[in-house]
Amino acid sequence: MPIIRHPVCADDRWYPRDAAQLRFLLDEFFANVAQQPSSAGTLVALIAPHAGYRFSGQTAAYAYQHLAGAEYQRVVVLGPSHFQDFGAQAINRAELYETPLGEVAVDTRLARELSAQVPVSLIAHEHEHSLEVQVPFLQRQLKKFSLLPVMMSHPFYHFGVRVRNECEALSHALAPLLQDDTLLVASSDLSHLYNYDAVTYFDQGFENLIVEYNIGALIDYMVNEGEPRACGDMAIVTTLMTAQLHGANTVRVFYRTNSGEVTGITEPGQYTVGYMAAGIYRVGEK
Repeated sequence: MPIIRHPVCADDRWYPRDAAQLRFLLDEFFANVAQQPSSAGTLVALIAPHAGYRFSGQTAAYAYQHLAGAEYQRVVVLGPSHFQDFGAQAINRAELYETPLGEVAVDTRLARELSAQVPVSLIAHEHEHSLEVQVPFLQRQLKKFSLLPVMMSHPFYHFGVRVRNECEALSHALAPLLQDDTLLVASSDLSHLYNYDAVTYFDQGFENLIVEYNIGALIDYMVNEGEPRACGDMAIVTTLMTAQLHGANTVRVFYRTNSGEVTGITEPGQYTVGYMAAGIYRVGEK
């Protein structure tokens, strides 16, 4: 019997457990995406948030809308662990990844090749939402694809610059295994603070740095602040590094908001989380 990673977030709190309701909600998100200017270049990676769909689903749709008509054969999703501290990163050893929309085959060949350098763990993925909430969007937009979910543990704001070495090691392990029919996805929310104005301020600073594609400056910003500016900071940095090894040189932010703007609750003292949808492109010759 294949090892199946069953959904743990299809509880109507994160996203609907009913397949028909889930499809309807996703289609509604996509229908509500404002007209986007055409993007020159080749899409190499996406950055999408991972809160409950009622908070960040619309923002995520701004990222996944750019997969309409795409024919990616495999997707590598990198996301942070919110519950387990297991070292730098871990690959789920499941063979199938299940959501209410069906099962997605895990790219076991790619997982085997990567597992020589990345620890394999099932526990690390057991209760985690950051990867799972991305999969229904992918299922709705891509006809058929295999999945490689990679969980990351150490945040920059806690462990400092040494984490850069872990991101570089993973990006150099991933890059030779990827082809042009592979999409990278970094799963991350932005600031988490009890202050709407502070979230808006810091998230704007984060956006300014990421569109410059200055990875060193982005790392310095996250390390020196001493507080999380993105819970998936390792996932974002590793994705930027890996995409750069594939010739990516441009980041476009499609949409940015926060939970205060979504709910209309922006008073001081209210817990607020930032969300961003972005694409990483190769513009010009590879």
